[in-house]
Amino acid sequence: MNEANETLLEFPCDFSVKAMGLASHPDFQALVLEIISVHVPGLTEESCRTKQSKNGKYLSVSVTFQATSKPQLDAIYYALTDHTDIVMSL
Repeated sequence: MNEANETLLEFPCDFSVKAMGLASHPDFQALVLEIISVHVPGLTEESCRTKQSKNGKYLSVSVTFQATSKPQLDAIYYALTDHTDIVMSL
C-alpha cells in the first residue's frame, strides 16, 4: 500500500466522527455540524448524538455520515482540530 492510499476503509462507507469541547459553549453541536457540513453537504441534526462528560465539563458530539474518500475525512479532521473551541476529535 502506498502512502496516498493508506486506509483500510472502502469508500463510500458510513463513518462516525466525534468532537469534544467545553459544555459551557453556547451551541457546540451546531458548531460541529457547521464545520463538518462544509465537507458533507446535506448533513442534519439527526446525524448527531451528544453526550456530556461525567463531571459535566465537556460535551461530545458524534456525527455519522456517508464518507466518500480519505481526503474528505482528512479535511474534516483538520478543520475540527484547527478550531479553537474543539478540544479533541476522534
